[in-house]
Amino acid sequence: MAGSVASEEKFCLREVLDTFKSCLSEDKEVYVEHYVAGWRGLVRFLNSLGNVFGFIAKDAVNKIQILVNYLNGENGSHYSTIQSMVKYELENGLVDLTKKGSHPESGCRTLLRLHRALRWLELFLERLRTSTEDSKTSAMCAEAYNESLSQHHPWVIRTAAGMAFCVLPGRPTFFEVMNVGTPEQVVAVLGDALPLISEVYNITEELYTQHNLLKLP
Repeated sequence: MAGSVASEEKFCLREVLDTFKSCLSEDKEVYVEHYVAGWRGLVRFLNSLGNVFGFIAKDAVNKIQILVNYLNGENGSHYSTIQSMVKYELENGLVDLTKKGSHPESGCRTLLRLHRALRWLELFLERLRTSTEDSKTSAMCAEAYNESLSQHHPWVIRTAAGMAFCVLPGRPTFFEVMNVGTPEQVVAVLGDALPLISEVYNITEELYTQHNLLKLP
């Protein structure tokens, strides 16, 4: 059974790395429970930086809880992997494919929102990994956002996000909250974690592309 979303645990990058390692089956299917657990860790990362990422973290928590409810529900076996979830919901007409209807919180739509945010975090963390001491986190975060999430957000949210990024703490603060040691150690762990996150993202992207699910309303 999947646990609840709420957690006051301190963020640790290595734990997120371990979680995403567990995400994939031998057949490269993505376990929803481990995907959710990975996102819990990423939410702790966002929250550890204060209210700057509150608008994204709050939405992620809501989406995580929806998926947890599916996992723990009577049809939970159909939600064990992203692949089985997509198959089950499509075969049973549980996804609003072209316009909002009676399934606004389908598993497919819910996970799509997390999938988009995961791309933003992946791009941002990669920029952090390759940054220098004097690199501006505000610019790195804005660039990652503009390449990913911004195209799915209305103007009001894009504007608020841009303002929030301007007050981001510096690179040392980001590295400190990752709780893995020296900057060199942070860079090394990011180097291990990001390919795993990227693989999970790419498998999901391919699955959603195959079933025309990338633009669900």
